[in-house]
Amino acid sequence: MYIQQDLELLREKGITQDQIDTQLNYFATGFPYLSIVAAASVGKGIMKVGEEEEKVYLDAWQDFLSRGKKVTKFVPASGAASRMFKDLFAFLDADYDVPTTPFEKEFFDRIQQFAFFGPLDETCKNLFAKDVETLCQEGRYKDIASALLDAGGMEYGNLPKGLLLFHKYPEGNRTPVGEHLTEGTYYARNKAGEVNVHFTVSPEHKEMFELLVAARKLNYEFKLGATFSVSYSIQKPSTDTIAVDMNNEPFRNEDNSLLFRPGGHGALIENLNDIDSDVIFIKNIDNVVPDRLKENEARYKRLLAGVLVTMQQRTHAYLNRLESGEATAEELAEMLAFTENELSISHPGEFASEDELKKYLKRKLDRPFRVCGMVKNQGEPGGGPFIAVNPDGTASLQILESSQIDKNDPAAMEAFRNGSHFNPVDVVCGVKCNQGNKYNLTKFVDRNTGFISYKSKNGKELKALELPGLWNGAMSSWNTIFVEVPVSTFNPVKTVNDLLRPEHQ
Repeated sequence: MYIQQDLELLREKGITQDQIDTQLNYFATGFPYLSIVAAASVGKGIMKVGEEEEKVYLDAWQDFLSRGKKVTKFVPASGAASRMFKDLFAFLDADYDVPTTPFEKEFFDRIQQFAFFGPLDETCKNLFAKDVETLCQEGRYKDIASALLDAGGMEYGNLPKGLLLFHKYPEGNRTPVGEHLTEGTYYARNKAGEVNVHFTVSPEHKEMFELLVAARKLNYEFKLGATFSVSYSIQKPSTDTIAVDMNNEPFRNEDNSLLFRPGGHGALIENLNDIDSDVIFIKNIDNVVPDRLKENEARYKRLLAGVLVTMQQRTHAYLNRLESGEATAEELAEMLAFTENELSISHPGEFASEDELKKYLKRKLDRPFRVCGMVKNQGEPGGGPFIAVNPDGTASLQILESSQIDKNDPAAMEAFRNGSHFNPVDVVCGVKCNQGNKYNLTKFVDRNTGFISYKSKNGKELKALELPGLWNGAMSSWNTIFVEVPVSTFNPVKTVNDLLRPEHQ
């Protein structure tokens, strides 16, 4: 089946034939759907923290930071901005030359309000010897869009979101990279004033991120009174997945080589696993706000982190008792109640013996820990919080996407449609055990939670395999707590016109 050229490519990527065979089998059989018990809601898997409790958790996080623990802010930033400009690309391809759709009209009517307007104006002067206003008066709207998106202009259509100018400031407009650095000082600065930020980037853009940070880092440190340690990683080639044709045979390029595709954000569990920290914050690159709104967001980041360290401290204390061999029957009952009431893990039956209960508690408590912010459902696309059945028969909190749910199961679909909250990717992770050693995060992935998507290459249809999502199946076997946070903490930029919303102005 494999020719010499294939074997050389596999060696180069660090992929084994067994991995390929497993992936090909998934194409043939599909991934199993997850069995849903219910959508998580406040009082049923989602914590709603009151004012008094909030203060306790906020104090717990400040105490944690004062103890010199290492904290890292992890930002997936490799995504290209092309989808952000899909409406403008459609305008460039349209058979009309003036803004026609509501989206196009809003973009050009309010173009001076964008943080990138100044550089765009200069680019238009260089390319066309006319500024944006003059080009608009002459009806040359497509020239403006081309200057913003295309090679030879600002190339915003090919750059990652992290490098685009998002917000205006008197001292200089700021990219999401700059916003994430600044935001990190609000909740991830240790007692020495250090802030660790890690970006996952594409290989072709890594140098651009490095140059941007190098150019701005000293100014940020001086202004914010902090020291930034910024690191980068790329998605590992070994996490690429093979593509197949519509007959589930390996898809081959025109030169007869196998086609591999990036395995989706679930591949980043490998990158996350390489981070040596006690606590790791995860937040998407485009969910940032100007400084005037940062304190509101940071308050809830600190809250989530406080819940994490508080609950993890209890978990570690229970594990220490279990490992001592001296846990009493009363303590075991308390631990079981903790897994059920605080961690929302339900066990389907009775335990045959005390020894079986101890083994169960050790297995469930001795795992990485995450606390995830959840916002009330506003009709936004994306996954949501659910209680789902695990391979071992227990049920626990999971973040599910629609692709993981059986569309032919009326009860599951009703639960998905009627979910009260959705996932804004607001996650705080505790990745060390009670002995202080880091977990191997790759051992807690449910490999059966990937999904198959349909793409094309050179005009030919193909199937692509996505690995279990980073906050979905890749964290399936983590201990999980969901906490309600306000929708004001969720301000993603999915299209360029989102930058015109009040929260980004």
